Amino acid sequence: MFDCLIIGGGVAGMQCALVLGSAKNKAFAADKNIGIIINQKASLLQNALFNNVLGLNPKTLGKDILEDGKKQLSGLYPQINQIQNEKVCAVFDDKNNSYMVTTNKNTYQTKMVVVALNYSKPFSIAGLEHYIEPHMRANPAKDRVQLRNFNHLIKEGLYACGTIAGWRSQFAIAAGSGSSVATDILTHWNDGNHTKVHDKA
Repeated sequence: MFDCLIIGGGVAGMQCALVLGSAKNKAFAADKNIGIIINQKASLLQNALFNNVLGLNPKTLGKDILEDGKKQLSGLYPQINQIQNEKVCAVFDDKNNSYMVTTNKNTYQTKMVVVALNYSKPFSIAGLEHYIEPHMRANPAKDRVQLRNFNHLIKEGLYACGTIAGWRSQFAIAAGSGSSVATDILTHWNDGNHTKVHDKA
């Protein structure tokens, strides 16, 4: 049983995992079982080049960020379970106030799900199809989609972040969206007390 399972290993998903992992020394998060399903083949970062992101060296390649992100996550927060080379096929409510996430290889049970996939069609995860709607911040000619949500929350225990939550395809925006969801989850775990995590020297 996961406490939180993130679907997607792009900017939003990895950033969400990093913030959740950084709370490992907080009493309310210390015993949480967190996982991220990383299937980066369809990530829009694969062909990206970045010159306009604070903190990234000019000409940083998206494909390098994808690989370096996995190393950063495992190096700093090895308690986050990285599930690689699996594609999510379905997300369904379970009777025990949890969700069943089925991939092409396994089924996982989790109390919370964060969907951090890109906004391209087709979006074919069974159980989420009735939340699909036209993307509100993309060029209509590109025919992008999002999952209906309010401040990232689709419904109790089910979140969306990044472009699939309706945000523009911009690195810093996607990263901020992932961080926002992570702090909402930490706030939930902290009995509703607003929570953020700052690393201090």
